[in-house]
Amino acid sequence: MVAIFIILQIIGMMVYPGGTIHDKAAVGYSFSNNLFSDLGIYTAYNGEPNYLSMALFIISLTLVGTTFMLYYLALPQLFKEDPLNYKLSILGTIFAFGGSIGLIGTGLTPADLVLDTHIFFANNIFYCFMITALCYTIVIFRSDILEKKYALGYGIFFVMIALYVGVLEWAPPPRSSQSALVFQVITQKLIVLTFCLAIVYQTFGFSKSKILH
Repeated sequence: MVAIFIILQIIGMMVYPGGTIHDKAAVGYSFSNNLFSDLGIYTAYNGEPNYLSMALFIISLTLVGTTFMLYYLALPQLFKEDPLNYKLSILGTIFAFGGSIGLIGTGLTPADLVLDTHIFFANNIFYCFMITALCYTIVIFRSDILEKKYALGYGIFFVMIALYVGVLEWAPPPRSSQSALVFQVITQKLIVLTFCLAIVYQTFGFSKSKILH
C-alpha cells in the first residue's frame, strides 16, 4: 500500500498543471515549492483545472487511510497477554483511527475550496499519529513479540512526528513568505517519507514475528 501511495503521488506530481502559492506562473509541480496538498486542489494555482491530480490524491489518501484503519484495528490482538500493553495498544489504535480519518478527510477537502477544513484534517493526521507512535513505542518495548530495535524505530518515528507538530504549531505558515513555503514543503516531505519508512519497517518486523507464523 505504501508503494501504491508513492506511485499515485508521483503520477499526480507529473500531471499537476503548475503554479505555487507564491508563483502562479510556475510550470508543473515543484518538489521544493509545492505542498502535497497542492495535488488535491480543484484548480491549480496557474488557473488550470486540476481534476486528474486531484482524483489521484483522493484515491491515494482514501486507500491509505482505510488500510491504516484495518492495520491498526488488528494490532491490539497481538498484545492481549499483557493487560497494560493491550490497553496502550487500544489507545494507540483509537488515535490511529483519528489519524486515518484525517488522511481521508484531507483528500476530500480541496485546500482551494475549504482551506480551514482541509488544514484541520491535515494537521490532525500528525497530532493523532504522534500519540499512536508513543503508545506503540512503549508497547513494543515492553513486549517480546518484536525485537527491541523495532521499538527504537517507532521511538524515532514519534520524535520526528513531534518535531513536525512543532513546525505546524510555531513555524511561519507557508502563505506568509517564499522562504516559509520552502521550509514547510521540505519538512512536510521529510515527515511523509519518515511515515512511509516507519510503516514498512514495522510491517517487516511483524512479518518476522513468531506469533504470526
